[in-house]
Parts: sequence; C-alpha cells; structure tokens
Amino acid sequence: MTQASDLVFYTADTPNGQKVSIFLKEAGLVYEQFDLDLDRGDQHQTDFLKINPNGKIPAIVDRKSGLTVFESGAILSYLSSRTGCLLPATEAENVAVQQWLHFQIGSIGPMLGQLWWFLHGSKTGNAEAIQRYQAQSLRLYQVVDSRLSESAFIASENYSIADIAAFTWLRTWGELSLDITPYTHVQRWLEVIAARPTVQAGLLANKPTAPSCR
Repeated sequence: MTQASDLVFYTADTPNGQKVSIFLKEAGLVYEQFDLDLDRGDQHQTDFLKINPNGKIPAIVDRKSGLTVFESGAILSYLSSRTGCLLPATEAENVAVQQWLHFQIGSIGPMLGQLWWFLHGSKTGNAEAIQRYQAQSLRLYQVVDSRLSESAFIASENYSIADIAAFTWLRTWGELSLDITPYTHVQRWLEVIAARPTVQAGLLANKPTAPSCR
C-alpha cells in the first residue's frame, strides 16, 4: 500500500482528472491531492510546469519510485501496472485494453472536448463547428455501442482502465446536448459503471470542494 507521502495527485474536476481519481479509489490507494483552479491558471504556474511542461492536469508524483507521470492514459497504465489493480490477465487482453484506451485518448476526448468548448467555452459561437463535433461525437458513441453489443465492457468481458477512461467522457452526453437514446448498449454500460461505489467515490473526491485525501 502506498503511504500518504508517497503518491501526490494533481487534478481538477474534468473528465481527465476524474479518470485518475476513480482509479485511485478502485485501487484503494492512499494519496495526497492538490486541486488546481484552471480558471485561475494554476496549471501554468512554474512549480506545476516542472511536473507537466504542457500545463495540463492530471499528473502524479510517485515519491517512492521517484517518477513523475502526466497524461491521464499514461497515469492509468502506470498505476495499473504498479499496483496490479485492473491489470489484464493475458497479453491479448492487455493489447485490447491499450487500443481502446488510446481510442478514448485519440478520438473520444478530442471530439467531445471540442464540442464542449464550442457549446460552453467559445464567446463567439460557431454553428458549423458545433454541427461537426456533434456528428463526430455521435459517430463515436455508435462505435462504442457496437462494441458493447458484443462485450460486457469496452476491451473485454472484464472492467478495465479503458472503461474508466471512456466513462468519464461519455457520461457527459447531457452537458453536450447529445441524444444517446439509440445507443442502448452504451446506456447499459454507463449505468453499470456509475453504480460502482468506487466510481462514485472517485467522482466525489475529484470535486474541488472535497477535502484532500491524506
């Protein structure tokens, strides 16, 4: 078990921060949490840029190993490997987990993230961009729905870090004004994951009003 001073978690209440928060609860790790105020620009401060030069959350510092890890997918893979939590049992399953994890990183996150920006962040509005990213986002829901029609979870029959990574993004359909009624397998999967106590605890702990875990 990692001691309180061994693992430090830098986060904000975004899908990428939520991913790592959920895994930390799944693994039952003890950690120290620092909530960054992105609107204030905490992620661009000199001390944090030494941890992640790209100025993005999440990031962790593992004092026991002496490693700093940034990028949410890399953190999930590192922690799973280091702790054995949600670690695939076979090489084939590990490859499946990694490919679906990268699918989230390379497709789901960018498309839904851009849609969120043009809906909620942009001050000028852009109907063409919103239409494009809505269409692309729904296409990705269809890809996941098709996959979940033949598998209990995204990578295999077992819950994995690929599910955690996709869940924190795909659960935002309401905020993104997306109609996911046709995607019944996605809806089933979202409900199953949302019902996990560790997922609920991870989402709660990642809110900025939550006390740091010590």
